Amino acid sequence: MKSARRTTLCFMIIVIYSSQATLNLNLESIVHPLILHEHEPAGEEPPRHKRAVASSSLAAEEHTVDIEISFENASFLEPLKAHLNSLSFPIQGNSTDQATNILSIAVTTVCRPTGNEIWCSCETGYRWPQERCLHNLTCHDHGNSPAGHHCSCLKGLPPKGPFCQLRGDVTLRMSVRLNVGFQEDLRNSSSALYRSYKTDLETAFWKGYRILPGFKLVTVTGFRPGSVVVTYEVTTKTTSPELMHKANEQVLQNLNQTYKMDYSSFQAVTSNETKFSVIPEIIFEGDTVTLVCENEVPFSNVSWHHVERSSDIQNSSRFWIYTSVLNNTTSVSNFTIYNITQGDAGEYICKLTLDIFEYEARKKIDVTPIQILANEEMKVMCDNNPVSLNCCSEINANWSKIEWKKEGKITIQENSDTDMDSSCSRYTLQANGTQCLSGSAGTKVVYTCEFTSAHGARGSKNIEVTFTSVANLTITPEPISVSEGQNFSIKCISDVSNYDEVYWNTSAGIKIHQRFYTTRRYPDGAESVLIVKTSTREWTGTYYCIFRYKNSYSVASKDVIVHPLPLEPNIMVDPLEAIVSRRGSHHFKCCIEEDEDYRVTFHIDSSSFPAAKEVNGKQVCYRYDFMANSISRCPKTVDVFCHFTNAANNSVRSQSMKLNLVLEENITCQDPIIGAGEPGRVIQKLCQFSDIPSSPGGPAGGIITYECVGSQWKVKRNNCISATINGLLQLAKALIKSPTQDEKLPTYLKDLSISTGKVENEVSSFPGSLGATINILDLLSTVPTQVNSEMMTHVLSTVNAILSKSILSTWKVLQQQQTNQSSQLLDSVERFSRALRSEDSTFLSISQTNVQMKSMVIKSGDPKPYKQSFVFLDSDLWGNVAIDECQLENLQPDSSIVTVAFPTLKAIIAQDVEAKNFINSLVMTTTVSHNITMPFRISMTFKNNNPLGGIPQCVFWNFNLANHTGGWDSSGCYVKEVNEDTVSCSCDHLTSFSILMSPDSPDPDSLLKILLDIISYIGLCFSILSLAACLVVEAVVWKSVTKNRTSYMRHICIVNISASLLVADIWFIVAATIDDHHYLLNETACVATTFFIHFFYLSVFFWMLTLGLMLFYRLVFILRDTSKSIQKAIAFSLGYGCPLVISVITLGATQPQEVYMRKNACWLNWEDTKALLAFIIPALIIVVVNVTITVVVITKILRPSIGDKPSKQEKSSIFQISKSIGVLTPLLGLTWGFGLATVFPGSNAVFHIVFTLLNAFQGLFILLFGCLWDQKVQEALLNKFSLSRWSSQHSKSTSLGSSTPVFSMSSPISRRFNNLFGKTGTYNVSTPETTSSSVENTSSACSLLN
Repeated sequence: MKSARRTTLCFMIIVIYSSQATLNLNLESIVHPLILHEHEPAGEEPPRHKRAVASSSLAAEEHTVDIEISFENASFLEPLKAHLNSLSFPIQGNSTDQATNILSIAVTTVCRPTGNEIWCSCETGYRWPQERCLHNLTCHDHGNSPAGHHCSCLKGLPPKGPFCQLRGDVTLRMSVRLNVGFQEDLRNSSSALYRSYKTDLETAFWKGYRILPGFKLVTVTGFRPGSVVVTYEVTTKTTSPELMHKANEQVLQNLNQTYKMDYSSFQAVTSNETKFSVIPEIIFEGDTVTLVCENEVPFSNVSWHHVERSSDIQNSSRFWIYTSVLNNTTSVSNFTIYNITQGDAGEYICKLTLDIFEYEARKKIDVTPIQILANEEMKVMCDNNPVSLNCCSEINANWSKIEWKKEGKITIQENSDTDMDSSCSRYTLQANGTQCLSGSAGTKVVYTCEFTSAHGARGSKNIEVTFTSVANLTITPEPISVSEGQNFSIKCISDVSNYDEVYWNTSAGIKIHQRFYTTRRYPDGAESVLIVKTSTREWTGTYYCIFRYKNSYSVASKDVIVHPLPLEPNIMVDPLEAIVSRRGSHHFKCCIEEDEDYRVTFHIDSSSFPAAKEVNGKQVCYRYDFMANSISRCPKTVDVFCHFTNAANNSVRSQSMKLNLVLEENITCQDPIIGAGEPGRVIQKLCQFSDIPSSPGGPAGGIITYECVGSQWKVKRNNCISATINGLLQLAKALIKSPTQDEKLPTYLKDLSISTGKVENEVSSFPGSLGATINILDLLSTVPTQVNSEMMTHVLSTVNAILSKSILSTWKVLQQQQTNQSSQLLDSVERFSRALRSEDSTFLSISQTNVQMKSMVIKSGDPKPYKQSFVFLDSDLWGNVAIDECQLENLQPDSSIVTVAFPTLKAIIAQDVEAKNFINSLVMTTTVSHNITMPFRISMTFKNNNPLGGIPQCVFWNFNLANHTGGWDSSGCYVKEVNEDTVSCSCDHLTSFSILMSPDSPDPDSLLKILLDIISYIGLCFSILSLAACLVVEAVVWKSVTKNRTSYMRHICIVNISASLLVADIWFIVAATIDDHHYLLNETACVATTFFIHFFYLSVFFWMLTLGLMLFYRLVFILRDTSKSIQKAIAFSLGYGCPLVISVITLGATQPQEVYMRKNACWLNWEDTKALLAFIIPALIIVVVNVTITVVVITKILRPSIGDKPSKQEKSSIFQISKSIGVLTPLLGLTWGFGLATVFPGSNAVFHIVFTLLNAFQGLFILLFGCLWDQKVQEALLNKFSLSRWSSQHSKSTSLGSSTPVFSMSSPISRRFNNLFGKTGTYNVSTPETTSSSVENTSSACSLLN
């Protein structure tokens, strides 16, 4: 509707009324109606509908009426709105139509003149229908609505409607408080109180809220304390706060006052009136993100809340909130997040508060980091070939741009190509050789691919590009043409040293194992040399030398031709030895398993003869018939061999055949196959040429030995190999020379397992077949490749077959031949175990009748303890292996621990030399795939199968013993515990373990052991008492016997020797208390005991050395004098300082590895570290030094030099020292000499008894010879105990230099002998001033006794 000159204001009001009769509406009291429309819309059209009112007794209907009112004056609008808002509803009908009530009146549409046009807009809570917006022009200048929303303003009044309508249904979540006490029954929806409250409240709510436009339903949802808070939901159209207040007043009027409803406590939350949008939809880290919250409520009281951070959002440098009201109808709040991070992700709440209404909306946003897919490293060869760098976005988004940046110094041709649709970009590089010269080979340049989103996010990926020149490879130029059995090498040289890997391939693309080649790097290049020591025909072909640097390869090739030529071991000769009479003849044969064009000659003595060729199936033999008269007739031995020459003119000779020419009359044994021989002659023949029946599988192998007994040949030893096993042996020998041995190994092991199972009877019949099978396993175990579970199963299946009980008799034959094949088998199984790698599982178990294997892979982190159990019911044997977590932590991650147990190997593997000890338990071998660098301890438990007693010994199989043939060794192992049924062992290394029983060794209850214990304890008691007595005596006589410096120092030494030995004996008793034969009670106490015993026993010897050195000093350096304090300092430093240093060093060097002491005794270790030498060597050196000093002193006494005139007291002390040293040193040395003999295994029991006697009574020796033998000590003791008479006479006699001789001898030799031991024949009586040589000499001899 337009009016060019007339100013008109028109608006629409909606009247909702209920009626039980006809409508009779009088509007004259309000305004003059311009148009009146009454509608009763059909169906579900929500804005204009009719509904039944539940509270009416009759079926009341509701009607909606649209009324258009026009004003000439626009000022009438606001007073009219105010009048309508002031009305109280419902309005009762007039007197003529009392059944009609007006429920509500609301303004919906207002049209205002604007210039020459009329613009119409909707009031709050109303909107234009969609079809009206589509067909009418909107008011562009009035403010546009947000995209996707209804228009808010139209040009011109719609001629026939429809006008603005109510919005869609909304659900208001409301609450109100009742000022009454809360009762618990209100929590129970089935209680009478709850139902009463619900009914009364819903009735009042219904009467009050029915005045709302589009009201449908009201429901009480519950009650909660405070006092009583009623929660309920109202379903209606959008309404205004004013109308809601009127409805709440109606509720209050219709509710019983006893409920005490608080009008001010009404609250309403609407959740479907707010439109929430996020720009952009896909959010990347770094984007600028805008969250838009729109309400068709013209208020700007909007707040934002981040749920995860539990905080309201305020404006800051990264957050900005701006809220505006559009066209006075719509509230739009924009929340902008700059440079968004993943920490900003989460749920956001937009809340607009208006009066009692809260318009709330929630939206969760996710922030995705920009993921760029590209190779982080690339190599570009400077070969002028283009190389592309590619990077793509993981999410296909609307990127604004994709850029490439470069950081590095190199100038080459570059260009980029970007496909925005696929979110990928390609950067092409092209460099030639000239651009990579001058040090650019190996130059690194970083290229960065950067993606930028339309909203500011940036993501990049660095690609490190290494520019390198192509390696020029130079390979051996000469053609390689060799024959089988010869060696060859191929050298491959690179002019570039920058490479990641060098390897060789066959023409079939199979990698050659690195055992066949070596590689070296030089500053300006590198080289790799392929070395084949024994070539076979398999080596014929083309070989590729490959240098790899990242993904770039430089390749050079070389052709190798290997001409056929039999290897010497493959030439079978017959006979190995022949006896021919001077008139006789013999034919010689050389056979091979191939038919090639060889030129073969036989060489006998210095002559050569052509051979005749014979073909027998696959076997080709070359024969020569020898006539004895063709050479000298004299009996002699001649070497015969055949010589093979191939087309390449390379040759090989067979092993020699012995030709013995003898007189005809000496020959007694004749056989067309074996040949001739004299009585007692022993000859060998290859089994395939013997009288052993040949098998259909091919020629047999091995050697059979014959002996001429009388006139017949008898089989002395049969080492023949069955045809099947012999064929497998030849294949194994060829396999280890093959360039593809690791590829062939799995198939071969499978064939070996199947074959040994089929021919088990042949293996049991032929010791040679058994030995050949062991040789096969030994050869295959040297192939350097990883073994999987399937391969290990085949290996153990073969081992199971050759260890079956039916073959034990064959093993005994091998043992009688003194072979080491049992050790060889054990070594082979250990090598296979170390190469085992379990692909799929952490644990692996393989069980056969005669062998069981269990393994575990050590994973990084917290390893589980290794515990495995093995049970063999058929053999009545079992055993356990355990390794704790602390030991496993020292292993490399992904290491494999493998244990293999053998029940029958105990009867096979060698015993000790004297056959006194025997194995009577499982043999268990434990290996680790990687080398062990730290000390490693393993615990094992074996079933004790020796009910007759005996001492079990924990042993391992030492492959280095007996000239590397192997033997049982106990080093590093000890018995932890022995019970009736079990023996527990602990070892500090890994290999094959078992229990060695010694049935004839004395057990702890044997007579010898009891005797040694009795001697030890009785002797120690005497020793301790004697030493204590010695110290008491020294204390009593100290002042009397230390009047000169020499005597003082002598007694200092004697006291310290006694004290040291006393403390050592006490610690010895402590050690005996701690130590148990089978179990170490307290390791720490045992270490301390060992240390102190070592220290104090060494102190005894070093004080003896001090005594000897002092004697030597007093006799040799007579004219020099040293103060007493210096002598004491030197003595104590030597007596205690040196032993302390030696003891501490020994402890520090061995205890960290737990090899300081013995496993079954508190004393220095001998088996593992020979720590006992730290005591034996110093002690023996001191014994030798003191004996030498004693000899020098005696010589000096017997032949004094001029000027040697020590005082009488000095001389007396010197002779007492020499007596002590002369007696005690040999005794102590003899004691520990016997002790050293007991260290070695197998020592005679006499050494143990003598050592125990001498060691136990050392204290008594010191008391007698070091203390009481001193005449001055005797005199002091006599004086102390008042034996004055005897003492006085004795002293007087001594002072005059005469005494009653013990015995007299006239012979000079006898006098010398007696002088040496302190006895004299005649004495010259003289005054003290006598200075003759004879008197001096005699006095010296006398003093030796004193």
